[in-house]
Amino acid sequence: MRYPRLVAKDAHVFDLAKRTLTNLYNKPPTWLDLAHKALDKAVFDAYGWDPSMTDDEILAALLKLNLERSAAGDVAPTGAETEEQSEEDEPE
Repeated sequence: MRYPRLVAKDAHVFDLAKRTLTNLYNKPPTWLDLAHKALDKAVFDAYGWDPSMTDDEILAALLKLNLERSAAGDVAPTGAETEEQSEEDEPE
């Protein structure tokens, strides 16, 4: 049984050499840019935030949310509990 060729044909070697993470970051294709925008919109909608927030405003809102959840004891377990914490959680 022959498997499909995994090596690029000679005519496409130079095109593939241009496909780097740096080039993808510097000149993202339209589909990737649209995907990022859709994800950003979904996140802002989920948090109920204004999409025009600056990075500093986003970080401040995330910190506030984190502190509120931490103070309320609404923190997801990390799996790295100490023995003392485990004993506190056990019913007497």
